[in-house]
Amino acid sequence: MPLLRKIEVTTGVWWVEVPKAGLCVLCGCPADVVKHLMKRGLIVSTEINGVPFETGPNAILLSDAMVQNGSFSNLAEFPVLQMLYRQGMILPGHPGNTGVKPLLLGSADQVQAQMQYIYRGNYGLVSEDEIVEAGIDPVTAHAMMRMKLKFAFGQIRHPADLLDTRIVDTDPVEIRNGVTVRRMLFNVFQFSYQGETAVVDLNLPPSETYEPPYPLGFHQLRREYFAVVHSGEGDGWDINRPSMASIVMFQGRIFLVDAGPNILYSLNALGIGVNEIEGIFHTHSHDDHFAGLTTLIRSDHKLKYYATPLVRAAVAKKVAALLCIEEEAFADYFDVCPLAEGEWNLIDGLEVMPEFSPHPVETTIMHFRAMWEGGYRTYSHLADICRLSVLRDFITDDPAAPGIDQEMYDRIAAAYRRPANVKKIDVGGGMIHGDAYDFRDDRSGKIILAHTSHRNTRAQKAIGSTASFGTIDVLIPSNHDFIWPFAYEALDSYFPGIPRHQIRVLLNNRVVTFNPGTILIKERTVNDHIYLVLSGSVEMIPVEQETRSVLSAGALIGELSGLFGALASETYRATSFVQTLAIPCSLYSEFVRRNDVFPGLSRVQEHREFLLRTALFGEVVSSRSLNRIAQAMTRCLFEGNRPIDPGPGMVGMIKSGTAGRYLGDHMFETLRIGDYFGEEAAVFATPSLLRVRAIDPCEVFLVPAEALRDIPSVRWKLFESTTKRMRAMMEAGEHARVLIRWNDDYSIGVQRIDSHHRRLFEISNSVLDLMDRDCPAGEVTDSLGLLLDYARFHFGEEETLMVRYKYGDTSSHRAQHARLLAQLEEIRAAVASGVGYKKSEVLTFLQDWIVAHTLSDDRRAAAFLNSKGVY
Repeated sequence: MPLLRKIEVTTGVWWVEVPKAGLCVLCGCPADVVKHLMKRGLIVSTEINGVPFETGPNAILLSDAMVQNGSFSNLAEFPVLQMLYRQGMILPGHPGNTGVKPLLLGSADQVQAQMQYIYRGNYGLVSEDEIVEAGIDPVTAHAMMRMKLKFAFGQIRHPADLLDTRIVDTDPVEIRNGVTVRRMLFNVFQFSYQGETAVVDLNLPPSETYEPPYPLGFHQLRREYFAVVHSGEGDGWDINRPSMASIVMFQGRIFLVDAGPNILYSLNALGIGVNEIEGIFHTHSHDDHFAGLTTLIRSDHKLKYYATPLVRAAVAKKVAALLCIEEEAFADYFDVCPLAEGEWNLIDGLEVMPEFSPHPVETTIMHFRAMWEGGYRTYSHLADICRLSVLRDFITDDPAAPGIDQEMYDRIAAAYRRPANVKKIDVGGGMIHGDAYDFRDDRSGKIILAHTSHRNTRAQKAIGSTASFGTIDVLIPSNHDFIWPFAYEALDSYFPGIPRHQIRVLLNNRVVTFNPGTILIKERTVNDHIYLVLSGSVEMIPVEQETRSVLSAGALIGELSGLFGALASETYRATSFVQTLAIPCSLYSEFVRRNDVFPGLSRVQEHREFLLRTALFGEVVSSRSLNRIAQAMTRCLFEGNRPIDPGPGMVGMIKSGTAGRYLGDHMFETLRIGDYFGEEAAVFATPSLLRVRAIDPCEVFLVPAEALRDIPSVRWKLFESTTKRMRAMMEAGEHARVLIRWNDDYSIGVQRIDSHHRRLFEISNSVLDLMDRDCPAGEVTDSLGLLLDYARFHFGEEETLMVRYKYGDTSSHRAQHARLLAQLEEIRAAVASGVGYKKSEVLTFLQDWIVAHTLSDDRRAAAFLNSKGVY
């Protein structure tokens, strides 16, 4: 019998069990991982002395990569809840409560990020100040905080009170009872116990995604005037259904209500491409309604994000904690559209009213209505509501005690009972979910019971209906096809300036529907039609490359081969039901000739074909966006063994040849065709720690950053690759000579600041290494300039945090930053002028600055920020 047992749970997730040591480690925790463990029998229901509970992991090993292939890799909220509550590790008197806390294992930055994310996932906004900052008056903020404290049993507790942590690095660290783990490579770990070992690799291959735990069939939906598509009726523990969600169609446009795990899988099953989505209405930030948010970034336009300022603030803080970014960066990926609470908000004819709903995190229910004969047709979405019997127990006359007053209870009960033509309600039960019996007298036309993993009881069936995935309630039927206006807009943007009557020549063709799995165009054949994708998703599979691109609405397929009558160099295959406008190649060629667009189109097409075959652009970027980028690209040639600097505001892409990415004189990455560089400074305004040099002659496309910033899917991929690269740099530094070393004791307990401090240590070490090896003054000066740039960037972000939370010592802290920058500028100028500095003098300065300033001034500021809920 082996002492160590390793099981593959699903793609990118492993289970390591050491029974003799009483240890079960979940390795990797993407969305819905608890459901995978249930399906594999690694979480089962059991009972001791009449007390029912579940088995499961007691430790979680986090991925080194916070995001992989567009999806969150580390979402420990539900696995931690399962350990604390469903296993009973936190429950007094429970047989699962042995006094041993659950464990989080991983790199320092990922453990810290998860602790802050779990903190925000538990509580949302954590103080009256944060609630007021979101736009709520102080009196109401006080009432909300009283309610939140009642849910929190009177106290906001940081996860450090509930979880133990272990930082995993290249040296073995003991997890528990003699079991050790160490990092072998990036995201590759080795477990050891009494001479036995097991290795787990948490890296996802480039074309792989995390798998959903449940199967979904394919559906073909008509775009209706006003309708509700039921895209999820389960909860975070339901192994057979997506979590509670809906899709609202209005005048052919598509809006999501919440974005739970595996949202793209659900959309694909419904025949909806991500580029077809107009926006998302967000009720709250718990993972089963939140985890799909980043996958929606795979659009080529910013989706409109509709939420009240309170909900948006809680969501932005949770995203910022997960990704170690500023909250304001949320607006880089979504078009934030605030909704006024308790009022009807008009959104191009659709009216929406969010109403406050009690929950541990900031939450609203949503009412939708549209004008029609006899008044309005209405849909109400009541996710994560609270049962009224629980709320009644919250009522207290003491304005200082946790709880609510009678007026708040009456207002909430009235909001829940607002009648609608169709109303979907949470009936999950317990302390923080709804109860079907509260709606026995509800006057709504149809009630749908959702947000549960249990079978409905006989009494519940008498109150409400159920809805299978993909079923639709049509509130106002459509009397015309909304697909044609979209087709015209797509062609008009693709051929700007072409007369309308000429565009209609192309429009006057058949709409062809392809079944899931059907090939539209096959490699090495001549296609007789060019297809404009109107709905659904199509994958492009090149003949000679191990890549896969996903094309959504607005993409033009087979254009290059169709124009020239050439053999297609890739296969296009429907991944869902797909509607296309089928344009005969002969007609398209005549259209291009007659409107004299061929000369410009030919160059743009060549550039576009290159972009589509790269990892950066080969997914759901529409043809019109690709054309815009292709038109803005310029080509440059670089000789071998020469530096490649894309210049300010530009991102470089290798067209031919190879180049190296260097940290100092250490090359840790080779850039090949399709790889990109320069995005740190050009897109994210972050000083780059790296330099690029041609290995052999290189042809490089330069792309203006302005053309990329507003394409969320591209910006997100740049962000993902940049964060992975930073981690790789840390690993490279671990193998280099270290003259000033980061120590976890230097951590001040504020995630973003600690991340910056680690970068400062890395750059400082490279400066000292260059001086120690008597490198030319120019190289030392460049490295000092990089340190100066990053220090300015870090100090600016640090001071912004202090101002935001009204830190009383901000002015003296800012003055200290100014003195440090002045000293560093003086050292740089002296080295550049040839006067020079001794390495010992620079080492003393860096130690005094980074260590002394970090351990004194920054730690005092961090203690204040922690008191404001910033970790």
